Formats: sequence, C-alpha cells, structure tokens
Amino acid sequence: MKVLLINGSPNEKGCTYTALSEIASALKEDGVDSEILYLGKQPISGCIACGHCRRQGTCVFDDAVNKTLARLDEFDAFIVGSPVYYAGPSGQVTAFLDRLFYTGGGRLAGKPGAAVVSCRRGGASAAFDRLNKYFMMNRMPVVSSQYWNQVHGNTPEEVRRDEEGMQTMRTLAHETAWLLKCIEAGRNAGVPRPVQEEKIRTNFIR
Repeated sequence: MKVLLINGSPNEKGCTYTALSEIASALKEDGVDSEILYLGKQPISGCIACGHCRRQGTCVFDDAVNKTLARLDEFDAFIVGSPVYYAGPSGQVTAFLDRLFYTGGGRLAGKPGAAVVSCRRGGASAAFDRLNKYFMMNRMPVVSSQYWNQVHGNTPEEVRRDEEGMQTMRTLAHETAWLLKCIEAGRNAGVPRPVQEEKIRTNFIR
C-alpha cells in the first residue's frame, strides 16, 4: 500500500511539508508507504479546455500532471496539502488538480482522498472545503480525522508546536491506513466496487 502526499506549497520544506511529514511518519507506523510530491516553484498552467486529454489520455502540458498520471496505479490513496491564500488553496495546487482530475478522474474512483491545509490564522475551512470537492466528485472515499485537517503557524517550528494540529495529522494517517486495509480485506473477500450508471449530464435549461 502506498499513499501519495502532494505538497501544494511553493516552499518545499515549509509548514505544509511539516504537516505532510507528520502524516508520513504515522503511516509508516501502520505499515503503509508514502511519497511526498513537491510541485515546485515553477508556474503550473491551468486547464485551457483544449480537449487534448479526451483524445490522447494525457494533458497537452507535459509537466507534473502527466508524470503523476503515468504513476496513478502505484498509489492507493491521495492526500493533498496546501497553504491557505485568501481563504483558498494555492493557485499551483488547484491548477494541478483541475488538470489531473479532469484527465485521470476515472482512475481515481474508489481510492481514498483527504485534504490538509496550513494557515497562519483564518481561512482554513474554506480552503479545506475547496480541496475536498475534487474527491467527492470522483467517487473517492473522503478520509476524516478528529477535526478539520488543518495546522497553524508561520514557520515549521510553530506548526510543530500546534499540538492539536499535529495530532489531527496523525489521526488522519491512522484512519487512512485503516481504510486502506478495510478496502483490501473487502477486495480479498470478493466484495466488488459499485457499478456506475451511465453518467447523465444536464444543465439548468434542459
């Protein structure tokens, strides 16, 4: 079992990384491997609605999105971390997720997902809600913890002093490991995934 932890902060070893590292350590205690994907400081393009992914199965922009798409089957769960900017996730991580989920959402169904946000003071719940919508629109079980998955602080040192936040990260990791083991046990017992109906798409005028 392996979990992909996505660091959506431009700071490679900052507050978001600190939260994800706590999760990684707790996952290891439960015998679950993990990997932190740092998106970097270079701009990540948003979706330009060109349709290339529908025709080719990959994004027209050959960056971290395509690299992650090529490895989706390696991972059994996904945890996305982001700093809070103006009560929302970073632009980098939302651009990355928009394209990743639009291109590979069908391959993510059934895999647990969770969001983690890092903030100085406020805006965490709004950013947290935005990130969770990616999982909820793609038939991914959303993993819960003992509180909203957030940490507070201006520096990694301050985040580590957020005792409740750190405990929330550990609880999230243990819940993720437990759910993965439950899914594996169900699969081994012959419990199939639900069969999805043919998708119906409407708008508000028809």
